[in-house]
Amino acid sequence: MFISRALGRVASSTLRLPTAARTYATAASAGQIRSVIGAVVDVQFEQENLPAILNALEVQDHSGGRLVLEVAQHLGENTVRTIAMDGTEGLVRGQKVIDTGAPITIPVGKEVLGRIINVIGEPIDERGPINAKSQRPIHAEAPEFVDQSPTPEILETDWSFRWCWCR
Repeated sequence: MFISRALGRVASSTLRLPTAARTYATAASAGQIRSVIGAVVDVQFEQENLPAILNALEVQDHSGGRLVLEVAQHLGENTVRTIAMDGTEGLVRGQKVIDTGAPITIPVGKEVLGRIINVIGEPIDERGPINAKSQRPIHAEAPEFVDQSPTPEILETDWSFRWCWCR
């Protein structure tokens, strides 16, 4: 307790410089699948249109429906390594992939409470679409240490737990 108070005083007394906001590519470009190994998919683009790390890519004409890939690494030779957000069954070399120019986003707000969504923000609870007013990227900067609360508090979630005592 004493250490966190001391750190809070030291941190609040120091000059805090604004942090640069993360930027993402804005122009969509097309690439082709070069290899598929499990959930890891390598995609080749033209040199000037390489997508940024964490950008969402969408596979065109995927037999299993919408498939989103997230850029994890630049490999060189105009190739990016991506992680598939769903099954990769049916993907073939040469299949077209489109860079969305933005990260994967999910809906946020009161409209999401009580809903079940997957990692790409699609509802999977069979209650229809989510009409949220805003969306946020799935990756965000962690709050700074001084912005975190050192005191215990109740965090309201929408999870309910029911206990059943049976004899």
